[in-house]
Amino acid sequence: MTLLKFFLTAFLLLSIAKPVFAQRKYFFSNSETETNALSDGTRLHPFHDPALVSTLQLKPGDTVFFHGGDSFNSTITLDGLNGKPGNPIVFASYAKGKASIYAGNKEGFLITLSKNISIANLIIAGAGRKDGNTTDGVKLLNCRSVKIRDLEITGFQKSGLLLFNCKDVEADRVIAMQNGLAGILVEGDYQKRLSQNIHIVNCRAENNPGDPTNLSNHSGNGILVGNCRNVLIEYCTATNNGWDMPRIGNGPVGIWAYEADSVVIQHCISYRNKTAKGAADGGGFDLDGGVTNSVIQYCLSYENQGSGYGIFQYWSAGNWKNNTLRYCISINDGKITEGASGMYIWNGNNPDSSFINFYAHNNFFYNDAKYTFSFASESRHRNFHFYKNYFIASDTSEIYFGTDSSTTDVFLDNVWARRSGGFFQDGYSDLGQWARAMGYEIRNGKLAGTTLDKKIFVFPTNINITDPYRLRNEPLLKPIWKRLKN
Repeated sequence: MTLLKFFLTAFLLLSIAKPVFAQRKYFFSNSETETNALSDGTRLHPFHDPALVSTLQLKPGDTVFFHGGDSFNSTITLDGLNGKPGNPIVFASYAKGKASIYAGNKEGFLITLSKNISIANLIIAGAGRKDGNTTDGVKLLNCRSVKIRDLEITGFQKSGLLLFNCKDVEADRVIAMQNGLAGILVEGDYQKRLSQNIHIVNCRAENNPGDPTNLSNHSGNGILVGNCRNVLIEYCTATNNGWDMPRIGNGPVGIWAYEADSVVIQHCISYRNKTAKGAADGGGFDLDGGVTNSVIQYCLSYENQGSGYGIFQYWSAGNWKNNTLRYCISINDGKITEGASGMYIWNGNNPDSSFINFYAHNNFFYNDAKYTFSFASESRHRNFHFYKNYFIASDTSEIYFGTDSSTTDVFLDNVWARRSGGFFQDGYSDLGQWARAMGYEIRNGKLAGTTLDKKIFVFPTNINITDPYRLRNEPLLKPIWKRLKN
């Protein structure tokens, strides 16, 4: 081999070789058994002050470990971290159990303009939403390629986890409790959809009561995503949120989206969520103002104070269009909030051209105390389609409430009934007469809808379904899923 060929070959090998990163490990502990004045960040002589994290000049592949079971009083503040694909910068616990980052009145983690990061297996705690904390637990601003796993986040006045203008983020097994504004919040610059490609999976948002300082807008949400695009929320639960919102007005919801495109919410359970006394909302799920091309599917909502599924368009929102609700169940939702029901359709004084193209099919809506779905008055909309749904109301109410303001809606192949059987709506006790009078449930001149002549669904007083992975196999729900497949 000539010398020239040798150098060419060596150059080619170097150009295609993957870079090798030295993976450094830094350890932090304040356990008495590991205290040592000669701290150098090794496992044998760990650092004690977590404020040192910001001085470490972290590189791709580095890991910062906090001793499991220890509590560290600090805010981890970082800017401009640059991990690499396959070699992220990692923050995690080591030894037995989870380490706790106690943030007091500030954030637990505040990370900006960073990429390829992993935060895992930690407890992040604030002083409490009414006890001095004024911010978020884990706050990521303009970050991308982030993995967040096995975190418990509690005691923050705003959100447990906030992703603002972030891209390519996975939040897995995050438990967010006792926060104010929301358990988990995806946000961004208004109507710019800069938060993108977000995956929220196996997360729990429980008992996030409300922000005591927010007197002008909703708070106490479970999982809320807004100003975003391409978001997947799956196998998550939201419960007992919103009960201490400090105002009367628009309220919180368990799992919902607004000003968002291409959101999928699936295999989730939202139950027993609340709102302030006399306030609106407090529901299970919601596709709200400015949502486009989005889907809620294979979800369960039950015993929420507000509607099981909100189909809403607030005043001045961006256009709401091309959204779908399918293969979902609502049981006894909307018993407290005025106008609420299993599915509630509302437009806050926008033209019908801004609220178009909705498809609700193969859903089950049941209420043993009131109507099963509702239209708010003057809720202008266009091209809403309802196919193969079950609408089962109480024995003493009409099946739905309010007036459908659109002449472009289509109802076909739905089941309309009271709980013990029979039909009653708009003064009609005969489904066929009502259908012809309203122009619903008629295909080629023939009746397409059906009713039930007896009770076939019986539900216990207190439902206790909390595992999203068992939704399809719950004995109570199996007969419903079977019917919705047909």
